[in-house]
Amino acid sequence: MSGNIELLSATLAAAKAEDRAALIAYLPAGFPSVDGGIEAVKAIVAGGADVVEVGLPHSDPVLDGPVIQTADDIALRGGVKIADVMRTVREAHEATGVPILVMTYWNPIDRYGIERFTSELAEAGGAGCILPDLPVQESSVWREHADKHGLATVFVVAPSSKDERLATITAAGSGFVYAASLMGVTGTRESVGEQAQDLVRRTRATTGIPVCVGLGVSNAEQAAEVAAFADGVIVGSAFVKRMLDAPDEESGLAAVRSLAGELAEGVRKR
Repeated sequence: MSGNIELLSATLAAAKAEDRAALIAYLPAGFPSVDGGIEAVKAIVAGGADVVEVGLPHSDPVLDGPVIQTADDIALRGGVKIADVMRTVREAHEATGVPILVMTYWNPIDRYGIERFTSELAEAGGAGCILPDLPVQESSVWREHADKHGLATVFVVAPSSKDERLATITAAGSGFVYAASLMGVTGTRESVGEQAQDLVRRTRATTGIPVCVGLGVSNAEQAAEVAAFADGVIVGSAFVKRMLDAPDEESGLAAVRSLAGELAEGVRKR
C-alpha cells in the first residue's frame, strides 16, 4: 500500500490556490492518552487544520521545548509504543481525510527497522515523516524506503543554514521544507521575527516545494504574520499547552478546536 504524499502535496497546493497558507498542527501521540490523542487530532481538524503532524514521543528530544517535553513524558509514562503512533495516524486519517505525518527523532526508527516503519506508516495512511535530527548525507537508505512507500521526507532548515547547505537539504527532501523560525527549541514566542522571513526567502531560492514555518507561532496574529510569506504555518506547543491547561479531556478538546479555528482564520488574513 502506498502512503499519502500526493494528498499532502494536493492539500498544500489547494491552500495556495485559495491564496493562503496551510495550517499545520502538531500533537504527540499518546497524549493525554492514545484514545484522547486521536480525539484531539479530530478536534483540531474540525477547527480548521489542513495537515497534522503526530509526534512520536521521545525521552531525549533535541528540538522540543518544555511544553512538548511534558506531554511526551505523560505519553511515555502511559506506555505509548510505535504501534500506538501508527494507530493514531490510521484512525485520525480515516476520520478526517487530511494528510497526517509523523514527526520523530531517528533513533526509534533505527531500532524499529526502516522497512518495517515505512511500510506500516504507509499502510496506516500516513503522508510522510519529519526527521529533525537525521543528517541529509546519512538519509539515502531512509529516502529509498520512503519513496518506495509513497511517503514524504521533510527535513528541517534553520536560520543558521548557509545557502549551499539549504540547497543540499531541499534537493533531498519532499512534501515540504520545515523552516525553523529561530534557533532554539519549540515553544510559544512573543514574536516570530524577521529571521523566519529571510530563511523562507533563501530556502525558496533553492526549491519549488512548499516552505512551511514552525517554532514560536501561538496565536492568530502570529499565524497571519507568517502566512504573509510562508506556504504553511506550523503550530505545536500552543495546542499542547491548551490540552495541558484544561481541567479535563473534554475541555481540552474544546480548547484545541477553538485554537485551530482562530489560527485558521489567521492564515486566511495574511
